[in-house]
Amino acid sequence: MQFEKDLLAEHKDLFLQAREILLSYEGIVETKKERITTYSNEKGGICHLRTMPYGIDFGFLKGAKMEDKFGLLKGKGKAIRVLPQKELDKEVVEYYLKQALVINSKK
Repeated sequence: MQFEKDLLAEHKDLFLQAREILLSYEGIVETKKERITTYSNEKGGICHLRTMPYGIDFGFLKGAKMEDKFGLLKGKGKAIRVLPQKELDKEVVEYYLKQALVINSKK
């Protein structure tokens, strides 16, 4: 499982800090899948989280609909945008996460 790989990765501490932020929001549930760890609520998927060689990635499932005032989201697809983090910036993560929750609530 990817979750176990993330716990053995060089950036395990960063992953755990990010996970703690995600799970601090009421209603967010973690699902450990074979290839990725995802986070959702009763309205559906919000994001995934994984370790990378440089740090971690948050993959916001509806990121294409988000405002990107920091200019940090990566990707050109129809839906997903990735937020790479070499060091966890809680303010930045919460800025994007709060948008993801609002977008998700409009289902």
